[in-house]
Amino acid sequence: MYVQPGARRTEVAGFHAGLLKIRLAAPPAEGKANAELERFLAQALGVPARQVRIVSGASARRKRVAVTAPASGIEALLRAAAEKEKP
Repeated sequence: MYVQPGARRTEVAGFHAGLLKIRLAAPPAEGKANAELERFLAQALGVPARQVRIVSGASARRKRVAVTAPASGIEALLRAAAEKEKP
């Protein structure tokens, strides 16, 4: 996953270099962007926040995230990203 902190709003932004891109309306300081990413993914996937965790890349834009969620929720998130890529 590729994240862009400091955006105007938190949203799925499509793909970046083959990775799901998420814009975050939180600064990249003191873990605020990471917390916003976990909150956003939990809400988007319809799972409790405790089921979303950053596995690697906590201080980088490229992150690996573990989510305990139904496949349908993850598929919906990827569909939203694909929609952003259409001309």
